Amino acid sequence: MSAVARAATAPDPLLAPLLAGDRRALAKAITLVESTRADHRERADALLAAILPRTGKSVRLGITGVPGVGKSTFIERFGLSLLAEGRRLAVLAIDPSSKRGGGSILGDKTRMEELSRAEGAFIRPSPAGATLGGVARRTREAMLLVEAAGFDTVLVETVGVGQSETAVSDMVDTFLVLLLPAGGDDLQGIKRGVIELADLVVVNKADGELKPAAERAAADYRHALRMLRSPTEGWTPEVATCSALAGAGVREVWDTVLRFREAVGPAGIARRRATQARAWMWNEVGETLLADLKRHPEVRRRVGALERDVEAGRSTPAAAARRLLEAFHGR
Repeated sequence: MSAVARAATAPDPLLAPLLAGDRRALAKAITLVESTRADHRERADALLAAILPRTGKSVRLGITGVPGVGKSTFIERFGLSLLAEGRRLAVLAIDPSSKRGGGSILGDKTRMEELSRAEGAFIRPSPAGATLGGVARRTREAMLLVEAAGFDTVLVETVGVGQSETAVSDMVDTFLVLLLPAGGDDLQGIKRGVIELADLVVVNKADGELKPAAERAAADYRHALRMLRSPTEGWTPEVATCSALAGAGVREVWDTVLRFREAVGPAGIARRRATQARAWMWNEVGETLLADLKRHPEVRRRVGALERDVEAGRSTPAAAARRLLEAFHGR
């Protein structure tokens, strides 16, 4: 029986409280979709199929920035300003996982203490695990769950500048890059690829002695962005300054997000999400096939020796990979 058919005949006990906005049910549902157990995966698929008609109505915003740029302070100040306008905000923060123990090492509710206590906010750290770029594999599904629970704004925070930015930009409507007050030759070593993804660049810490440096940095980034192609048709990326600590310029970021949505239009947002959904499908195919390959008995029997051959230079990685695939296909 398919997940859709199962959802129609036997609704999950989490479904009704989740759609009613129950936070405990939401937290349990996210834990369910993050599980790697086969029975949990099957149940999660059925639950997601049941909530799908109630998803897709939120504003999806991604945010990244180098460590120390003030993401947590910015998100808290930004989130509180949205709550004051009556919006409901879910923050999905991608935690870097410990390479030794596998546990998450950030405490998002500690970093955003005031926001985490607010009635209209929901903060959920998701361990990145082994997924490429440090982006939690199930963040997309967690986004659907918080939308079904009634949150009209979803903010996805990445661990920092790196490969995870591409993955997050592929699951949100608007992508924001938060930067420090440095310009000219000190453009923080930000990779061109990250800037190319930005719909909005915000230079933080524009206060006190750093304010002139922040304004110079903003001018430098405006110049740099003019030489790059916009990632979004119908929109020219903007650069702004703010002080998350003092609150100056933070509310204006939301005004820019709304201008972005107006410029792109509902059809543009729909096209972007359709493209993202297709990419998500193929990403799931790749992740699932890789997991199946690693569990295959013959692959597990041969992988140790092949890894040793590659490490010792007795085999090329490409040749070893072909042998593993041959074992997987029973050749």
